[in-house]
Amino acid sequence: MAEHNKYSVLLPTYEERNNLPLIVWLLVKHLSESGHDFEIIIIDDGSPDGTLDVAKELQRMYGKDKIVLRPREKKLGLGTAYIHGIKHATGNFVVILDADLSHHPKFLPEFIRKQAERDYDVVTGTRYSGNGGVFGWDLKRKVISRGANYLTQVLLQPGVSDLTGSFRLYKKAVLEKLINACVSKGYVFQMEMIIRARQFNFSVAEVPITFVDRLYGESKLGGSEVVAFFKGVLYLFATT
Repeated sequence: MAEHNKYSVLLPTYEERNNLPLIVWLLVKHLSESGHDFEIIIIDDGSPDGTLDVAKELQRMYGKDKIVLRPREKKLGLGTAYIHGIKHATGNFVVILDADLSHHPKFLPEFIRKQAERDYDVVTGTRYSGNGGVFGWDLKRKVISRGANYLTQVLLQPGVSDLTGSFRLYKKAVLEKLINACVSKGYVFQMEMIIRARQFNFSVAEVPITFVDRLYGESKLGGSEVVAFFKGVLYLFATT
């Protein structure tokens, strides 16, 4: 395909001071070595731990063409972070992944290859198909995750094996349409994106990935998020 593709990586952060330098280095390494044009847009939501200061230093190291800083004053949520980031994205493809190193950028070249196979609208990582998997979780968390994924499969029939994942590659125009259609917040937002993609008849492909529990800091998934997840599943079941 003669068209020049550029990949805008949206990296929402909140208290990721220790993880940010490594995730950025890995992104730069794997996208550069595979010969892809890219930019990394860091959307920090007023982290009190100095994440933005680290981001500014990374921008000095890699250049303003590769590291784009679009901070916000306070924590405003994942969905609005993507909306904010897309406004500044110059690529025709958008990558979303977690900044806590649970998603390894080494899989990105495979995402890009998969997308090109049949010009897919969305490519999403899966922990539950092929050689995908999870590392660093105890048995309780694995059982909860599997149970949650099974529930989504039964109730929502999403057409993908891992609905709750958040490592994805979108055509920019597709992501914009999906975000405008979504009403959920938090962790349910990622699920609704795939459900809406199915509704709009967008093509979705999967790439097996290994998910690794965060290296630094504490997980942001708590009891309130679990309750919100189940409420979100029931909402999507009733409205889609």
